[in-house]
Amino acid sequence: MQRLLIVLGVLLIAAGLLWPWLAKLPWGRLPGDFSVEREGFSFHFPLMSSLVVSVVVSLLLWWWRR
Repeated sequence: MQRLLIVLGVLLIAAGLLWPWLAKLPWGRLPGDFSVEREGFSFHFPLMSSLVVSVVVSLLLWWWRR
């Protein structure tokens, strides 16, 4: 558990330092992400982005457990 928390902390620090470049990635604007904007209302549902993140995290966890 300690190693997991340290790794997560390092990843969060790295993401914070790399944020100017990470913000330019098309996450949330991939084909399959839904965005509805009307007067006084906006709804964003990043379906494809969520699926991509889920697959990557699943593969990383599978690789780590091996």
